[in-house]
Amino acid sequence: MSTSTFGWFQIIRLGLVQACLGAVVVVTTSTLNRIMVVELALPALLPGFLVAWHYAVQMVRPRMGFGADKGRRCTPWMMGGMLVLGVGGVMAASATVWMATQPACGFALALLAFSLIGFGVSACGTSLLALMAKQVPEDRRAPAATTVWMMMILGFAVTAGVVGKLIDPYTPQVLLQVSAALSLCTALLTAVCLWGLEKYPHKDADTDAHIGSERFPGMGNERLQKQNFKEAFREVWSEPAARTFTVFVFMSMLAYSAQDLILEPFAGAVHGFSPGQTTQLSGWHHMGVLIGMLMVAGAGSRWVGGRLGSVQAWMVGGCLVSALATVGLCSSALATVWPLRANVVFLGVANGAFSIAAIATMMRLAGQGGAGREGTRMGLWGAAQAAAFGLGGLLGTAASDLAHALLGEERTAYAAVFAMQALMFTVSAALASRLRDGPQQRANLQFDSSLLMKGGSTS
Repeated sequence: MSTSTFGWFQIIRLGLVQACLGAVVVVTTSTLNRIMVVELALPALLPGFLVAWHYAVQMVRPRMGFGADKGRRCTPWMMGGMLVLGVGGVMAASATVWMATQPACGFALALLAFSLIGFGVSACGTSLLALMAKQVPEDRRAPAATTVWMMMILGFAVTAGVVGKLIDPYTPQVLLQVSAALSLCTALLTAVCLWGLEKYPHKDADTDAHIGSERFPGMGNERLQKQNFKEAFREVWSEPAARTFTVFVFMSMLAYSAQDLILEPFAGAVHGFSPGQTTQLSGWHHMGVLIGMLMVAGAGSRWVGGRLGSVQAWMVGGCLVSALATVGLCSSALATVWPLRANVVFLGVANGAFSIAAIATMMRLAGQGGAGREGTRMGLWGAAQAAAFGLGGLLGTAASDLAHALLGEERTAYAAVFAMQALMFTVSAALASRLRDGPQQRANLQFDSSLLMKGGSTS
């Protein structure tokens, strides 16, 4: 590991890697989705299952993080993950083309391709967050998280626009060419961004780890290297803060993702929005998320002295305001007149605020339980997020269908679903409030920071 913490140049390089990751994923989860349903006239359940499967595969994130911990370097896992993701993206495009003539064979190849996509995202994304946790100073974590995630969103937007123009009019040959070019370009850009970013472990790393083990039992480098995955996972799960944060991530992301598949149908069925208007409504929500992210980044920046509330306060407050905004959606389902667009923007701002605050907290907690297991902790929380996103869409639509069947009235059914989401956000806020720093935790953070300044034994 390098002898200094990351500055903005290194953070932006990580942001570019995240943008590359997002660029490949957005084509496989949105563009191919549309081609399967519209051009190939396949059931919408098919791409829905494949997207859910790539989230299910991400349950391997803790094992990927453990591998990065054992290797004591994150960048090889990031580069390897991006290569696997690129191969999966090309295979997914090939499978989509194959489905036009042989649906069964095409689906089998697609299942393998989306498995590779899940593995690639797990390896690259988990290791990227672990590296940020090790190398980004605490006072820079919220702005750094905002920067990296904004660049990922930019990767989504730019790729969707460019690929959309390149494959119009659609032909199988053009789809394959664009997919292969995208995977090649993202792999090359990732390699350039990672070149020299993370040095080999410092020669005094073992000494630093020994110092850590004297002050905090269980941190010895030799013992960590001898542990197998089950032992490491059991040790991480035994940490109260890690367990609480895992449940928080799952609950908050479940509430966050449950609205994705019901917000537009709700606006159309209850408020009479046209398809174009509902698409614009989602755009307003994303704009709100961006504003919320920037608010948290600004609150923690040096320009305002980092005094506009702690990261934890933004996390708790963001969940509570998200609950309040979801109660607003619940009310809009029962009211004849309601400022729905303003309500959705309000929800987006709250969602963006708690999301970025949660990522900053994740980076803090990753090293809080002791050095050498940052990747394993990040993998645990990444798996919880993947499980929540995989179940979120299913839960939202299933709850909506169930409410319609039981209540028999559209407005009341949607109100019941939004009320359930508000409850989940409230529970998330209660969990986040339990993650306050105690005296011993602050001592751990101070010690971890000193290790980083000395050269870092955490890689």
